[in-house]
Amino acid sequence: MAKKVTVTLIDDVDQDATADETVEFGVDGVLYEIDLSSENAAKLREQLDVWVSHARKVTNRRRSGKTSTPASGSSARASVDREQSAAIREWARRNGFTVSSRGRISAEITEAYNKAH
Repeated sequence: MAKKVTVTLIDDVDQDATADETVEFGVDGVLYEIDLSSENAAKLREQLDVWVSHARKVTNRRRSGKTSTPASGSSARASVDREQSAAIREWARRNGFTVSSRGRISAEITEAYNKAH
């Protein structure tokens, strides 16, 4: 039996429109990602333009003296792309796990998926 899984992203701001894109931005060393409709993405870019036009672009910046290490007892979580996340969610549902259609996938589910594959 064939199965088709469709993932629909919803605009994180108005919750009504379908998100056309995921916009990434950063503030104070923290990177953010938000799913937006084309209209809301344009609004965000327009608002940020005021500040970006006066800013310096920084690429491949290293933080001196700071390293990112997981706390003892916790495991480092590898980032996974959207296709991988969709595959993990589909596998989890088929195998009796409860998993949301959006957001972070628990380490327990990711580890179980990795062990099965």
